[in-house]
Amino acid sequence: MVKTFAKLAGAAALAMGLLTGGAAMAKNAHDFSFESIEGGPLPLAQYKGKAVLVVNTASFCGFTPQYEGLEHIYKEYKGKGLIVLGVPANNFGGQEPGTNAEIKQFCTAKYDVDFPLASKVSVQGADAHPFYKWAVEVLGADKAPKWNFHKYLVNAKGELVASFPTKVVPDAPEIRAAIDQAIAAK
Repeated sequence: MVKTFAKLAGAAALAMGLLTGGAAMAKNAHDFSFESIEGGPLPLAQYKGKAVLVVNTASFCGFTPQYEGLEHIYKEYKGKGLIVLGVPANNFGGQEPGTNAEIKQFCTAKYDVDFPLASKVSVQGADAHPFYKWAVEVLGADKAPKWNFHKYLVNAKGELVASFPTKVVPDAPEIRAAIDQAIAAK
């Protein structure tokens, strides 16, 4: 009886870990969910069959103008199967201090951002969002975000296929080539 209960409890914990985006149990990016900046769930599973460029963002950073490039690449590629997902984070230099409402207002007013935005999360350390912990497990600690506007690329199957540091701009040739391959990986 005790062993049966333990098995059931373990199965429940596994299911809850996947449903809440537990990093250690995830098979691919589609196992994770963020919260939308407007509120409500933002599961990556809704993007199955599409490539997703996941970018940790900040409103008051020297790299903030990359929002313009992200919106441009989103508009250019969304009809081909790309989603850009902005993930505001205040981990680096305190450069994203605002509330979700303030961040959304800034992004739409200043950069006319139309791509999805997640609610503000942590992208490093013990309190990092499970997607970011998983990305480090998959690609290694050297591919962890070191600053704002670090980019992870997930292919159409949900596989994490590339990581681009902050200084690589959204429409760089290497990002475009990786996006083309990620979209094709159905």
